[in-house]
Amino acid sequence: MKRPQALVIDDEPDLCELLALTLDRMQIDTQTCGDIATAKTRLRETEFNLCLTDMRLPDGDGLELVEWMQVNEIGIPVAVITAHGNVETAVRALKLGAFDFISKPLDLTALRKLIGSALKLQSSNEEVCAKTGLLGESSVMTALLALIDKVARSRAPVHITGESGTGKELVARMIHDKSAQAEGPFVPVNCGAIPSELMESEFFGHRKGAFTGAVSDHKGLFQSAEGGTLFMDEIADLPLAMQVKLLRVIQEKSVRPVGAAKEIPVDVRILSATHKDLRSLVSSGQFREDLFYRIDVIELTVPPLRERGEDIDILTDFMLAKLALQLGVAVPQLTADARQKLSAYRYPGNVRELENILERAVALSGDQPIAAADIEIRDSMDAASIGSASITPGADKPDVLGQQLETVERTAIIEALEKTRYNKTAAAKNLGLTLRALRYRMQKLGIE
Repeated sequence: MKRPQALVIDDEPDLCELLALTLDRMQIDTQTCGDIATAKTRLRETEFNLCLTDMRLPDGDGLELVEWMQVNEIGIPVAVITAHGNVETAVRALKLGAFDFISKPLDLTALRKLIGSALKLQSSNEEVCAKTGLLGESSVMTALLALIDKVARSRAPVHITGESGTGKELVARMIHDKSAQAEGPFVPVNCGAIPSELMESEFFGHRKGAFTGAVSDHKGLFQSAEGGTLFMDEIADLPLAMQVKLLRVIQEKSVRPVGAAKEIPVDVRILSATHKDLRSLVSSGQFREDLFYRIDVIELTVPPLRERGEDIDILTDFMLAKLALQLGVAVPQLTADARQKLSAYRYPGNVRELENILERAVALSGDQPIAAADIEIRDSMDAASIGSASITPGADKPDVLGQQLETVERTAIIEALEKTRYNKTAAAKNLGLTLRALRYRMQKLGIE
């Protein structure tokens, strides 16, 4: 079997020799050169599997080469060797399309992991992804899917923005599935759901006896995601003290469990998401600016459903088929009026709301085709006003009726939870809702 080939660009002969020796032990052939001009010639003439470049070179810097490779569509992973602690350069390299970066002095264990991931990425990209995580043929979804393919090739942190219910976690899973970390674990965590006093232990782990109740060693989320992806949903909910510790972990690529004396190296890709505006939180001092620039190296925005109306039929058919499989019944059919009613709605709750609407419709229709009367949605004018992203001039009066209805709904849900000792399944049954519908209402009303 033909051995992979790597190109190493560095003007220090000792470093080139060290890298070549390390790569040879990994069964990888190596070519070396000491300047950008020679590197460009080699990249045009030879088919390499990966590229390692130093930052400072006699005729330019490594970032120039990374940018040139992207412009000329030389589709191999390129990693940049940076000076220790030069975070700004590392972030710039990732933004320009570098696969990853590694700091001097070189940690050979980290280098081997980086090279292994780069080779996995190339082989996985040659396979056709048979399982589609996100559905849609609208222009905004086509653009999003193309961007997901692009960012999956890098190890750069990605921040996913979008309204609640748009499918941010689905985007994160798709990035993971298409990445070099696909064989590793995908570990999702809702940052707002962890009590602040337990947050450090949950993320970084703890040692036995570190605090009262620590009866054994505990592996944190970072170590659980080793070799894979850690997806931090609602990252805006992290307290400032935790933001400082998270920043250090991202920069140093190591964690120190509570009660431990030494840090433990971790190989984890960070994906994050929130429905809040992080930039405004940075301006108001609620979110650290330095952490924002580390997690927001690449930003993806998931469009709301109202901006991709042509995808509603595709999503509807997919969700009905999924429901039918879960229930063990034939796929429910929709009347023309029902489809028209679904298409006319603005979906303030986005894809998650469409799913809830269809669940109710399937329950109401029985064995008959789903008719328009089976689809329980808000009045179209009300939905349009709620779903609109802009503010209509003069529309500054409070929605008194809406507030009253939310208050009644919140009270009813809280009472049902209290009566069932916070058993959500039992509470949903008492309220005449599905468990999924109850969770959706709780999230929308901010009930913890």
